[in-house]
Amino acid sequence: MTTLPMIPRPRNVFAKYHAHVYFDEKTTEQARELCQTAAKLFGAAMGRVHQKLVGPHPHWSCQLAFDSTQFDKLISWLEEHRSGLNILVHPVAGNALEDHTTNASWLGEPVKLRLEVFGE
Repeated sequence: MTTLPMIPRPRNVFAKYHAHVYFDEKTTEQARELCQTAAKLFGAAMGRVHQKLVGPHPHWSCQLAFDSTQFDKLISWLEEHRSGLNILVHPVAGNALEDHTTNASWLGEPVKLRLEVFGE
C-alpha cells in the first residue's frame, strides 16, 4: 500500500503571512468573493485579483495579507469556505524562496510553484 505524503497544514509561527487563493476562468468570481469576504470579516488586506500569472504562482491568484493575530480565525474560515479552491499560505519572513517552499503550507492540493522567479 502506497502512502501519500502529508500536505503541510498552516501553522501560526511567524509574524506576517500571505494567503494566495488560486483560481481559473471558471472560478474567478468565487475567488473574488472569498477574498473580499475574508478581508471584510478578518481585516486582511486584499490584493488584486490577478487574471494572469504573477511571481511564482502557476495559476491566477488573489493575495490576502494578514498577521499572526488574524491567522487562526482566518485560516479556519478559509478552510471551511474555500469550496475546492487551492490556497498557498506562507510567511513573510524575509527570504522569499524559503517562505514559498520550506515554510509554505496549503489549504487544498499543493501545486508546483515557478521557483525560477527567485533565481534558483
